[in-house]
Amino acid sequence: MRLLQNIHQFDLMTFDWCLRRKHRQLAVSLSRYVSRTADGPLYAVIGAVFMLQQNWAMAKLMALAFLVERIFYFIFKSSFRRNRPAVAIPGFKSAVVPSDQFSFPSGHTSAAFLVACALSSAFPILAWVLYPWAVCVGSARVMLGVHFPTDILAGALLGHSICLLILGLI
Repeated sequence: MRLLQNIHQFDLMTFDWCLRRKHRQLAVSLSRYVSRTADGPLYAVIGAVFMLQQNWAMAKLMALAFLVERIFYFIFKSSFRRNRPAVAIPGFKSAVVPSDQFSFPSGHTSAAFLVACALSSAFPILAWVLYPWAVCVGSARVMLGVHFPTDILAGALLGHSICLLILGLI
């Protein structure tokens, strides 16, 4: 129990530090755009492109990895039921309305790291762009006030691990 309290304290301190940045409004505006790149439609387009190119291995990887990732994501969300910052911090208001009630893990971050891992496995030269993008997606979710830093870490670990697991199986 003490470990969870320490993690929560770390989250609150880190979250507070992010929110007190001098150029926070600019970061929030930019974060809205970065976060939208991980909303989901882009992933469907990527899958469709692979199918149109008849790259069935990548289409299968993306579909299977997303299926497994979403299952674990929903299990974790409903099991941990961690309140979002706007509920956990009195008087705080998020910059955007989250798509669901709970914050742990970050689904946007999980999906972004899954895509970064999957596309990097097929196109290694893109890794230097894809992983920083995934990190930016996670950072954006904190700046928008809908996730704590450990939600982002858990999401990154979930998405990347599921992708590696599926890569090992197919």
